[in-house]
Amino acid sequence: MKDKTEKPGQQPPTVDERYTQWKSLVPVLYDWLANHNLLWPSLSCRWGPQFEQATYKNRQRLYLSEQTDGSVPNTLVIANCEVVKPRVAAAQHISQFNEEARSPFVKKFKTIIHPGEVNRIRELPQDSKIVATHTDSPDVLIWDVESQPNRHATLGVNNSRPDLILTGHQDNAEFALAMCPSEPFVLSGGKDKSVVLWSIHDHVSTLAAADQGETKSPGSGAGNSKPSAEGPTVQARGIFQGHDDTVEDVQFCPSSAQEFCSVGDDSCLILWDARAGSSPAVKVEKAHNADLHCVDWNPHDVNYILTGSADNTVRMFDRRNLTSGGVGSPIHIFEGHAAAVLCVQWSPDKSSVFGSSAEDGILNIWDHERIGKREDGASRKAPTSPPGLFFRHAGHRDKVVDFHWNVADPWTIVSVSDDGESTGGGGTLQIWRMIDLIYRSEDEVLDELDKFKSHLLTCS
Repeated sequence: MKDKTEKPGQQPPTVDERYTQWKSLVPVLYDWLANHNLLWPSLSCRWGPQFEQATYKNRQRLYLSEQTDGSVPNTLVIANCEVVKPRVAAAQHISQFNEEARSPFVKKFKTIIHPGEVNRIRELPQDSKIVATHTDSPDVLIWDVESQPNRHATLGVNNSRPDLILTGHQDNAEFALAMCPSEPFVLSGGKDKSVVLWSIHDHVSTLAAADQGETKSPGSGAGNSKPSAEGPTVQARGIFQGHDDTVEDVQFCPSSAQEFCSVGDDSCLILWDARAGSSPAVKVEKAHNADLHCVDWNPHDVNYILTGSADNTVRMFDRRNLTSGGVGSPIHIFEGHAAAVLCVQWSPDKSSVFGSSAEDGILNIWDHERIGKREDGASRKAPTSPPGLFFRHAGHRDKVVDFHWNVADPWTIVSVSDDGESTGGGGTLQIWRMIDLIYRSEDEVLDELDKFKSHLLTCS
């Protein structure tokens, strides 16, 4: 896909040229930026709970992983992150970062020795110290990251013991993983073409009791759990069949623990309702023109669903308009990436805003309410951007494999890229917040600039 900002006959910039241009604009575009060079690649990054508030910054857990080469074990990492509050960091400070260094804002707190590579991390909304992980196996692993002992990742060390193992897949389930916003339910998809649902309600209750001083072992209160050498297991509440190829991503409906959706390598978007059985409620046969990699359900308006695909596009669907069979009819197709889209996520702050990251090394921020709105004359003379696109984070130099909006600080994003060859390390973790003049309403911005102008005139 040709970059819409290029002039006819002009070659697209190289990765290094694009990155150099981006870096020169950092003091203008960002309110805060922390760059953290990783020793090993990480395929997933998630915010955990905020645990300390101070005048200029807050401290918060951050979950990520280390995908090693086998010389040391794979790990699930719990880090402490200092999140600088809005309008605190100086422009000079955020521009003076070293790509090869590790940020002082990110410090490793605890290491869990993970049995296999960590492909996906998801936290439980009802108790964000409980996370689920996917690896190259049929099982989902559940961890209480606060009660797990800290381990040293040395060759030959035994794996940490999961607090719970969720069984039900018949083949490896590597990426598709979601936690329910309203109930302690877990959803997964895999190479067996199935979507699997579990309840860990009793397990969460048991952990809470253990925190209060009781001596029950993790999972012992779960009615359908049984102990094993690796950890207590829980069997599936439901197994849902309808895909014809690997399920790549799943997501719960924000308003119902019984409704969820899934996408896969069969180009299908499927909506499910557990109350109606294990067959698809709605199956959109041709949601994209290629494999679907990711899906997200709008937490503010449950009618809107986003999908991202190997066809380089993000599509937005209205579930009220979806019917089974045939080709899906998206509300809009967002064309702003030059390679496969790997992750999409709605903003926790504004219902019309979402982000998308891709193999082109770009993380785009969109607002679908801006589509069709005419810009002023000065803007129309500038190179045109794809409709709805209002910010492009170009700080990564290879595929952006995951990102996560911070619910505790909604316009702060953590993103991670697998760019070891470019950085001399394993990958790059970045924590960033665009300057608020970009996303606030035009009236608010003009009012503030007018006050600033008045202040300058008074001072002079």
